[in-house]
Amino acid sequence: MSDPVRPAVEYEVIGARGVRVRMRVEGTGEPLLLLNGLARPLESWQPFANALTGRTLVSFDALGSGRSPTPLLPLSIPGLARVAVSVIDAAGLGAVDVLGFSYGGVVAQQLATRSPSRVRRLVLAATSCGVGATPGSQDLLSSLRPPSWGASWPRPDARGLWWHTMAISSWSSIGLLGLIQAPTLVVGGAYDRVVPPVNSSALASRIPGAQATVLPAGHDLQRADVAGLLASEVQSFLTDRSMVASAIG
Repeated sequence: MSDPVRPAVEYEVIGARGVRVRMRVEGTGEPLLLLNGLARPLESWQPFANALTGRTLVSFDALGSGRSPTPLLPLSIPGLARVAVSVIDAAGLGAVDVLGFSYGGVVAQQLATRSPSRVRRLVLAATSCGVGATPGSQDLLSSLRPPSWGASWPRPDARGLWWHTMAISSWSSIGLLGLIQAPTLVVGGAYDRVVPPVNSSALASRIPGAQATVLPAGHDLQRADVAGLLASEVQSFLTDRSMVASAIG
């Protein structure tokens, strides 16, 4: 059964390069780090959190989103991965499972290659390799608008959005994917117009031993009517002990 009420603790930490990050830790069980889509606050994970059981969920507002302020100087994708490590450290954790959605999936790929000892298992949802990916047909700016179900979210900072988009515009994981050591699940939406599902296939084909699945959904896999499907796939993958055993062996 789902657990819609989870005790949560929120606090602010000082991450890489002195940036301030708002983060949340909730639930019990093995830790799962959640990396947000572009311009989305940690509240965007609530439908997914309600559908997942037996996990300690660690989430945070990406810089310039939610209540994490935009730093004076922009960070690169590797810099954002270092911020994610700072969040893991602040939660008092060593190795964690990682789920990255959309832009968060880009940061997750960088994290898995830059800090492999911190990533036990990896889930990449509705994301791509960055430069070299098959582009979507939907205008990027329209994809950044808060969805109707997130109307109460804090508005993202325009300057933060600009330098996040600049960071992704010059980054590619094509040369990194073969280095990912963590057991990996790649999840795509069959009707995704922002990140077409062919990008999920490309990621899975380049990551050693990766699994791939396609959900009957569009790009927004955090929506309440879709998050349960994502949670089910993630739960099955993360509880498959053979994946960790094969990685260790």
